[in-house]
Amino acid sequence: MSGKSHHPSKINRLKYLLAFVALLFLTPGIALAQTYSFSLPQETVNVYWNEDGTSSIDYLFIFTNDSFASPIDYVDVGVPNKNYDLNSVVADVEGQVINDIEESPYVDPGIAVGLGSNAIQPGKTGQVHVNIGRVERVLYPDDTDDTYASGEFIPTWFDSSFVHGNTNLTVIFHLPPGVQPEQPRWHTAPSGWPSEPVAGIDDQNRITYTWHNPNAVGYAQYTFGASFPAQYVPKNAIVRPNPFAGLIAALSTLAIPLLCIGMVVFFIYWAVTADRKRKMKYLPPKISIEGHGIKRGLTAVEAGILMEQPMDKILTMILFSVLKKNAAQVKTRDPLELELIEPLPEGLNAYEKDFLAGFSASQGAPRRKALQKTMVDLVKSVGDKMKGFSRRETVAYYRDITARAWTQVEAADTPEVKSEKFDEVMEWTMLDHEYEDRTKEVFRQGPVFVPMWWPRYDPSYGRSGPGPIGLPTTGRAPGGSPGPSLPHLPGAEFAASMATGVQNFSSKVVGNITEFTSGITNITNPPPKPTSSGRSFGGGGSGGHSCACACACAGCACACAGGGR
Repeated sequence: MSGKSHHPSKINRLKYLLAFVALLFLTPGIALAQTYSFSLPQETVNVYWNEDGTSSIDYLFIFTNDSFASPIDYVDVGVPNKNYDLNSVVADVEGQVINDIEESPYVDPGIAVGLGSNAIQPGKTGQVHVNIGRVERVLYPDDTDDTYASGEFIPTWFDSSFVHGNTNLTVIFHLPPGVQPEQPRWHTAPSGWPSEPVAGIDDQNRITYTWHNPNAVGYAQYTFGASFPAQYVPKNAIVRPNPFAGLIAALSTLAIPLLCIGMVVFFIYWAVTADRKRKMKYLPPKISIEGHGIKRGLTAVEAGILMEQPMDKILTMILFSVLKKNAAQVKTRDPLELELIEPLPEGLNAYEKDFLAGFSASQGAPRRKALQKTMVDLVKSVGDKMKGFSRRETVAYYRDITARAWTQVEAADTPEVKSEKFDEVMEWTMLDHEYEDRTKEVFRQGPVFVPMWWPRYDPSYGRSGPGPIGLPTTGRAPGGSPGPSLPHLPGAEFAASMATGVQNFSSKVVGNITEFTSGITNITNPPPKPTSSGRSFGGGGSGGHSCACACACAGCACACAGGGR
């Protein structure tokens, strides 16, 4: 087994970094023109190391497009370097030949394959086959034996904002003709893969190494490598790194003004931050068109939508609401699972019913998609209710309600009364941007008489089965009057549980909150379509842009591009 080392070209890295920044500013707003979301259930890559020192790469993708997404009409595939023959590329969709093949404007280096009338429609599955016939300058001297040639390969990957789920990934190396079974050496396998490949012989009597992982992911970068005697390829096909490359790169780096580097970093930071903020703006622009007067009668959840509160907080508010209304109870906190209490009580809001239905879906992507739809419908409902009213005045009105809610809680002079008031206005206090810190401060000392619905939130309290809760037998009802006994907690423990509810919901249910909200924003507040001609950056369904490739390293033949749009 041979080792390997990397000597990336800093010049190339900076060049492509600057090109990427230029692309951001020359094509404003283009990155999020459409909604793309898909899975890649299967991918097979055959890499042929040919006797002339070139490589041929054959991809077979199976895409499953999500039902709410845009059609997958373009697939961008990264190639190891710029020394490839575009005329050698052939492709097909479900056996239908593709004639629209060009250099990718978004993946560098890479090719763009236009599916045309064979685009994979929402909710459909399609097979895309791409063969890159000739790529040169892919072999380097092996680091541990100068008599061996070394090649490494990274299959093209996709942006995690668009691809989800596991991929049954197979990568097969076909070594040059003539290599004997005892001669080649495989490099260390990627993390999470079998420790070594399966060796075999193909139909051309060539030695093969096969790596297979049914639980790979389409957005990860996996590096595979092998070395074999250099005698089986032409001597001039093996790339010999310039011995002065390191010195030249170092001098070039020193020659670049620090101000220029700082500007590049700032522009990238600005672009990424602006993109992230835009993804969180899920309200449609029509709500911001000023009407007249205040829209009264909104629930705390609907007011939270109007204030554009984070989606994980909105979902947590709905969770507490259905628990308080005795519509559900928490079966487990980690992972969060709910048990519906039948029959459902009267008076549930539409979004509460949708929320409960969403939790009936299986964990992971199906549940996230269902909850995203719940939020999309809720945003649209609030938009309809706000027609003709002033958002500015209405937001100020509900912020005042939030402030008065906290005043009632903080003014209470006994733990019982404070607990009772907090239970009454809890949804409104959650609209405070400082809700977590303020809750900890209010309940830092003394006991808290938790509300009657608390055992439905915390499974550690006793239950008498679905329906009414079995409560502890110590304590008194809020206000000190005779009534059902209530459980109580130390104030710090109760405050911590309430304050961390939002974070727990985000990490255990919706995952990455930016990606979750982005899926909603793309429907309720999509960016304007670009006015320039051509395809959109991020279009075609294959998943986003890539960083530049820097593969000038011993044993490198890397497909350094985040394939596709």
